[in-house]
Amino acid sequence: MRELAALPKAHLHVHLESAIRPSTLAELGFASDITEFDGFRSFADHNSLVRQCLTEPEHFTRIAAEFSEDQAAQGVRYGEVTFTAAAHGERLGDPEMPLEAVLAGLAPEFTVILDHSRRRSPERFAKTLELAREHDRVVAIGMAGEERHPLAPFAELLDEARDAGVRLVHHAGEDAGQDSIVEALDLGHAARIGHGIRCLESPALVARLRDEGVPLEVCPSSNVGLGLVPSWPEHPLPRLVDAGLRVTVNTDVPVSVGTDLVAEYERIRAVFGYDDQALAALALAGVDASFAPDAVKAALRAGIDDWLAAD
Repeated sequence: MRELAALPKAHLHVHLESAIRPSTLAELGFASDITEFDGFRSFADHNSLVRQCLTEPEHFTRIAAEFSEDQAAQGVRYGEVTFTAAAHGERLGDPEMPLEAVLAGLAPEFTVILDHSRRRSPERFAKTLELAREHDRVVAIGMAGEERHPLAPFAELLDEARDAGVRLVHHAGEDAGQDSIVEALDLGHAARIGHGIRCLESPALVARLRDEGVPLEVCPSSNVGLGLVPSWPEHPLPRLVDAGLRVTVNTDVPVSVGTDLVAEYERIRAVFGYDDQALAALALAGVDASFAPDAVKAALRAGIDDWLAAD
C-alpha cells in the first residue's frame, strides 16, 4: 500500500475557521473543551465561539498560513478553503480586512470560497458577492448553514452572481433531503454540491447529477461526527461511487471532528477496502472537479499517475 500523504490531492470543502490548530486557538483565548456534537446546531454554536477569537488582521493571516502548511503536509497541492468573510467583516466593522488578511497568509496554491449562512440576510450575501467580484483568488461563493432555510430570499442575488460569471457552490443534501439539492441546482445554479449525500433518496436525482456531471464534495468524518450518518461503515460514499457520481473526498471541519485529509483516505481504505487505484480515482475526481487552472490540473493528474506507478 502506497503512502497516502504522498498522493497529490485537491481539497475542495474545508472551512478555515474549523481547521485552526488547537494550539493556536488556545493562544487566542478559546477555552471550550467540547469534542462531540449532538447535531449541526451544537456544532454551529461551537463554531461561533471559535470565530469570536479572531479579532486582528494578524489572527486571520496566521491561521491562513498555518492552514497552508498543514495542508501541504497532507499532500494537498491545490485547495479551495471556505471562509465566512462578510460575517467577520460585519462583526469587526471592517468589511475588507478579514478576507485581505486571509489572502495575505494563504500559500499561492490555495484559493477561497466565500460562504454565507442561509439564516443571515440577503444584504450580507450581497457583500459576499461584492467581495468575490473584487478578488481574483475568490473562486466561488455559496450558501452554508442549516439547509432547511430556503434559498428563495437570495434568488435575485444568485441570478446576479451567475450572470456575472461568479461560480456558485452550495451546501445541500446533508442535514436536509433531496429537495435541498434540487433547489441548489435550479435556483442556486450550483456548479458543485457541498455534501449531497442524501441524493440517494431519489433515483431520479442521482440520474440527473450523474448525467449533468455535478461533483459532490463528500466529507465522511464530518457527517459521522455531526451525527448525520451513524457510523463510518454506514457512510454512503461507496454507494455514491457505485452510482457513477463524481465523488470528491474532503474534511469539511477537520479539527472539530478530529480528522485531516490523509486520515479520510486512510479510513476509506480501511473501512471500505479501497485499493490504491480506487483511492487515486477519488483524488483525480477532486482535481477534475476543482476550479484550478488547466496547467495546475495537468500537473496534479501527472502526479497522481506517478504515485500509482511508484513501487
